[in-house]
Order: sequence, then C-alpha cells, then structure tokens
Amino acid sequence: MNGFIGEFFGTLILILLGTGTGAGINLKKSYATGSDWTFVSIAWGMAVTMGVYVAGMLGSDGHLNPAVTIGFAAFGFFPWADVLPYIAGQFLGAFVGAAIAILQFYPHFKATPDEAAGNSVGIFATRPAIKNPLFNFISEVVATWAFIFILLNMGDFTQGLKPFIVGILIMTIGMGLGSTTGFAINPARDWSPRLAYTILPVPNKSSAEWNYAWVPMFGPLLGGLLAAGLQAWIK
Repeated sequence: MNGFIGEFFGTLILILLGTGTGAGINLKKSYATGSDWTFVSIAWGMAVTMGVYVAGMLGSDGHLNPAVTIGFAAFGFFPWADVLPYIAGQFLGAFVGAAIAILQFYPHFKATPDEAAGNSVGIFATRPAIKNPLFNFISEVVATWAFIFILLNMGDFTQGLKPFIVGILIMTIGMGLGSTTGFAINPARDWSPRLAYTILPVPNKSSAEWNYAWVPMFGPLLGGLLAAGLQAWIK
C-alpha cells in the first residue's frame, strides 16, 4: 500500500507543478506568460525532484512513471508484484494533479478564449513540434531510453540529494532531446492530464488530440524496456 500512496502523491506533485508551468506560460494574464523552453525544462526537472522526495518519504521508490516501473520489472530490477499498485498510483495521481492545476488557473482559462490564444491541450499533454508520427515515436523512445539508462546507473535515487540530480537529469533531457516532442518520457504524465483536460469543465478548451496520444504512451514504454534490457545485459 505504501507503494501506491507514495506514487500517487509523488506523481500528483509532479503533475501539479508541471502542468501549472504549462498553464502559466500559455494562458493570458499570468506573470509567466511567454516564458521560454529553458524555463519549461527547469520547471519540469524541479517538479520531478519534488515528486521523488514526496514519494520516497511516503514509502515508494519514486518511479512516478510507468516506463520506469515496467522497464525495471521486466529485467529484474523491481518486483512484478508491485507493478500494478505503482502504475495505479501514477495514473491516478497524475489525473488529480492536473485537476488541481485546472482549479488553480481557472480564471486564466476563462481569460484565454481559444487555442490560438494559448488555451490548448499542450498545457497538459505533449504535442510534436513537427508532426511526423514515426519520428515523434522515435524521439520519445530515444529520450526515454537515455533517461532510464542514466537513472538505472544512479542507485537509489530517492535518498539525499539524488532527487535533485534526477531533476537535473530531466532538465538535461528536456534541453537536449525534448524539444522535438515535448519529452513526455512518461505515459502517466501525458495520458492522465490529457484525460483531465478532456472530461473536466475547462473553460474555452480545444481538442485533446487523442490521435497523437499513442506516441507518448508506447514510445516511453519501449524506451524504458530498451534501457533496462541494455543495463541487464551489461551487468
């Protein structure tokens, strides 16, 4: 049960801070409107750091990401018995985090009339800079592979200053590899906020773009499996 609780609250914090960043830079009358990609990468990196700290203190391993959990389990780095509660916590926590961000920024959604003005699913979920499904998929595989391969070589990343290093890793992935697709590298980070945007009463919302959602679901899962498989082979 601790695994579920830790992953739920850790992922909630991650998504609340991350989607809050997306809302702040895109919606009208926010002090952060128009901030650049460096701001986005740093903010998401620190959001992951805070989520890992919360998850670790509440008794989980701080995965916050089904691609981490499944990749680790597939090659013996994590017990299969804990996979379902971890993933359930991740997806549910991400949904609740996105819902709270909607509440936080509700007046700003009302002040932003349409997608052209900045009110889009991109606040919550990823979108490609150039839409090319094959290469978008490859981008997510490569970015997630790099993230999880490095993560596997960090040891217990919930302890001491390591969550901060994980945040630096996310920033680096974002700046180095994330500008093609918005670096989902995490199915829960993309799908649950996308679902929240779809079903909750967000003022002036536009399409949730579910036709793209397979990319940030399956790209990270494959990237995670490849990273864990390589780590197991090297070891």
